[in-house]
Amino acid sequence: MQEHLPALATKIAKMLSIKPEYLVTQPAELRILREMSEAEVREFATSHGWRVIRRLGGRQIEFYNDASLRPPWPGPGGPVEGMS
Repeated sequence: MQEHLPALATKIAKMLSIKPEYLVTQPAELRILREMSEAEVREFATSHGWRVIRRLGGRQIEFYNDASLRPPWPGPGGPVEGMS
């Protein structure tokens, strides 16, 4: 099932670009994640800048963007050098 992880990561990233969380509900997606250990799922999420929460004994898996893993926003509205 590891060969399906890139497609799952793409779907999660797409959903998290639109919504603040993604609840995994598709049986095929849940199967992929359930075959992974807790540490593997956590590493998968962290490597993409997400947090993962398992609910109901692992029957529900949610992903969130993790702001603590992202660099500060360099665009408009971010810190400006020389301004204080």
